[in-house]
Amino acid sequence: MVVSPSNPASSASEVSRQIQLSSPVIAFATSSTSHKLPSSLPTLLLDSPLFLSLFSTSSSSSSSSDVPRRHHHLLGPTSVRQSDPAAILYSSGTTGNVKGVVLTHRNLMSVVAGMYAVREERAEPSVLLLTVPMFHAYGFVYCLKAAAMGETVVVVEGRFEVERMMKAVEEFAVTHVATAPPVVVAMAKGEVADRYAVRSLERTICGGAPLRTETIEWFKARFPNVLLQQGYALTETTGVAFRMVGPEEISHLGSVGRLVPYSEAKIVDPGTGITQSPCMLGELWIRGPLIMKGYLGDESATAATINSDGWLKTGDLCYIDNDGFLFVVDRLKELIKYNGYQVPPAELEQLLLTHPEITEAAVIPYPDEEAGQVPMAFVVRRPNSNLNEAQIMEFVARQVAPYKKIRRVSFINSIPKNPSGKLLRKDLVKLATSSSGSPSSRL
Repeated sequence: MVVSPSNPASSASEVSRQIQLSSPVIAFATSSTSHKLPSSLPTLLLDSPLFLSLFSTSSSSSSSSDVPRRHHHLLGPTSVRQSDPAAILYSSGTTGNVKGVVLTHRNLMSVVAGMYAVREERAEPSVLLLTVPMFHAYGFVYCLKAAAMGETVVVVEGRFEVERMMKAVEEFAVTHVATAPPVVVAMAKGEVADRYAVRSLERTICGGAPLRTETIEWFKARFPNVLLQQGYALTETTGVAFRMVGPEEISHLGSVGRLVPYSEAKIVDPGTGITQSPCMLGELWIRGPLIMKGYLGDESATAATINSDGWLKTGDLCYIDNDGFLFVVDRLKELIKYNGYQVPPAELEQLLLTHPEITEAAVIPYPDEEAGQVPMAFVVRRPNSNLNEAQIMEFVARQVAPYKKIRRVSFINSIPKNPSGKLLRKDLVKLATSSSGSPSSRL
């Protein structure tokens, strides 16, 4: 059996694209999402009385005649190889069309084995609260890890709210929280946590995008007894690649940790393919048992991503220091080309977020006839803030080289992100270049 989880918030056309990729033989849905599926696809409703009755111990809840008799036909054993597909997940699609990522049994076994190798010796099992979606590689592999290690998993249904999360931490004595950067920011800046007893909380694991140093320091000040662990991964690396484990690793601010067991990594000059020395910028390449089998039905995309030696090209601009810690600078494809200079948007975003009146920020390339591209900022201001465009541009200009200055500013109510917390820059580029997304100011 191969599983292929999908985002329930996806549109019918997005679901249709995934169905075309994976060719499922059965779907599991709820009554509120099943309308997005084609009528020709057999579908089991998870909130139907019949399905729920299968979990009831009450003899009066259903009679044997109400339950389909097909479950009496037991399936025989199936031969499965480690190289066989086990799951099809979908790339985040932040820079292009969504692709089906084929993960094998060996990929998933390697994830669990790596996590088991650095497990904690505990008197009682961990209680894991998942705030990340389980259709995403991050949440998917943490569910596997929890099952393999006998942990308790807590899931908060419905729309995410920090207060509901903190209430669950108190109610279920949660020891570990798996989450994304926006939640860590909310925990660090807000006062919601002060209203709940969270003494059980030991670790908060954050993935999806690097945290800025100020956020880490704010979090540590509010939760001095909680270890904040960061990690780095792609769907193509089975949701794991670099991570922090102990307090010594966590003290490396700005880093997302060290390489997981059984894998290799190197930094390569994206132009020449030459391996870089420690602390030098380049594209991160990874090799090992975590690397996907390939993109479903797309051999050309697979060949462009994984070379003949098995190295996966991540497309991320990074460096690895002398101690083996990874620092992520930006996506190579998202670097802004200004008059021949390369400007990392993430660097400007982190700087903008240090302004006390800015709650969210995103920087994109805006087309310019003379410079090629100029940095443009989308900014979410704090309520009742009178911060204007000129003040923002001046704030940045004082702290960066001239070629990195913000040249255009637009205010927005919220920054679009995918479920893992990554900025959807392509949506902002469309907004900026459309008639409805004209900037508030430019310089």
